[in-house]
Amino acid sequence: MEEEPPTQTRRSPPQPSIEEPEPKKLKMSSTTTTSDDEDVNSNSAAPKKQRYKRRKIAIFFAYCGVGYQGMQKNPGAKTIEADLEEALYLSGAVPEQDRGLSKRYDWARSARTDKGVSAVGQVVSGRFYIDPPGFVDRLNSNLSPQIRIFGYKRVTASFNAKKFCDRRRYVYLIPVFALDPNCHRDRESVKASLGSGNELVKCLECSERGRKVEGLMGKRNFEVKTAISESDISPNSGNAIEVSDVQANGALEDNATASDSIKEENSGTELNVGSEATAKIEGCEMSGLGNDSENVVSKESVNRNEKSSGSFKYGEEEKARFNRILKKYVGTHNFHNFTTRTKAEDPAARRFIISFDAATTVVVEGIEFVKCEVVGQSFMLHQIRKMMGLAVAIMRNCAPESLIEKALQQDVNINLPTAPEVGLYLDECLFTSYNQKWKDSHEEVSMKAYEEVAEDFKMKHIYSHIGSTEHKEGAVALWLHSLNHRNYPDLRVADEAADNAKNTSVDIDTQAET
Repeated sequence: MEEEPPTQTRRSPPQPSIEEPEPKKLKMSSTTTTSDDEDVNSNSAAPKKQRYKRRKIAIFFAYCGVGYQGMQKNPGAKTIEADLEEALYLSGAVPEQDRGLSKRYDWARSARTDKGVSAVGQVVSGRFYIDPPGFVDRLNSNLSPQIRIFGYKRVTASFNAKKFCDRRRYVYLIPVFALDPNCHRDRESVKASLGSGNELVKCLECSERGRKVEGLMGKRNFEVKTAISESDISPNSGNAIEVSDVQANGALEDNATASDSIKEENSGTELNVGSEATAKIEGCEMSGLGNDSENVVSKESVNRNEKSSGSFKYGEEEKARFNRILKKYVGTHNFHNFTTRTKAEDPAARRFIISFDAATTVVVEGIEFVKCEVVGQSFMLHQIRKMMGLAVAIMRNCAPESLIEKALQQDVNINLPTAPEVGLYLDECLFTSYNQKWKDSHEEVSMKAYEEVAEDFKMKHIYSHIGSTEHKEGAVALWLHSLNHRNYPDLRVADEAADNAKNTSVDIDTQAET
């Protein structure tokens, strides 16, 4: 009898245990940045070399713009971006094959600054190797002292420093003396005073140098005809006027009215000067205004005791007027007259200004500056400097307040003055919408964690540069001498329009009476 094979019992496979998923961890820049999906076998006999992964981050940094041709990389030019990209490569954040190819690591900047313009809260983003620890120190060691990395924040893979930036805040420091109509008068007023008892000799050199100050740009070019050639007066020639012991307020004029013609133009108000300035005029030949006759100034030294420039203050009345002028820019307008190479019909000419005010003053190296803060979605090339240039021209009575409304019209082309770049800096880039959307999973992209070090950098590098440049070079003083109707005939276009309208109404009334 055959044995029956034993019956095999079928067993059911074990059911896997259900575990609750761990809550998602907040991505922090301060935590370890090794790869989340790479396991290191600590029990292996031969430890493997640790491999790192690229991370999308936003880098916060500041820089002093002196000596640089702006933020954006430009072949053949020294730029902040080029130095930063090279530092990222030398720090190991960018591999050899991606060196100089910023698109490969999703490079983006929050703002572009012009030549010579500084920044306190600039932000760039990209995908970089940030491990091992010490990324910020490695970056700073490969940068010049005038560029300082504050830190970085982990951001989403789709983050873009340019597209996700809601607002930009800029600050322009303008010397208080620049708002004084009697300080650093136009070159014609200085020349008209020569030979009289009220010579503005100490302003002669800087008025001549300010005749062709850099930054006179616009949609139309006006020929400037002067009676003095550049070889007659130059800072390095024997005919130069030497000015010493100038007060920090930058006021170099004589302490009296220049002439009857100047009184008529400037309401006869008194000029303000620094104390005990010494000026020397040696063999300068000059032509008179409006004719071909020449006035020869003989070799002489002029030493005068002058009273301090204390009559003009940025008081409540001046503050109210200046802020009223600046607020005319607030809102959505067509700023085609406040930039270059942008046509009036171009949609990019329309910009939204959120706020513009000048509420406080700061003293830097003995010079009092008005702190002008402007906040907007974005700005065009030279836009803020031209906005400041026109506002200062209005404060100095070179243009009427109504000219701002006219310059913002799409069908009007006006050549506007451009204020010097030295007083402008990017204060902060704001990411309000991004922070609100990703607040539960990512760090806030802001300057809050770096406010103290940013303030130290601003005072040490940016403010000191602004003050020392005005002391040594007189950048704003030179520019003020170019701020006249000869260089900018469009500054009185509103006045002419008002006069024409007035004359037309008078003619109509006369005809009605007859």
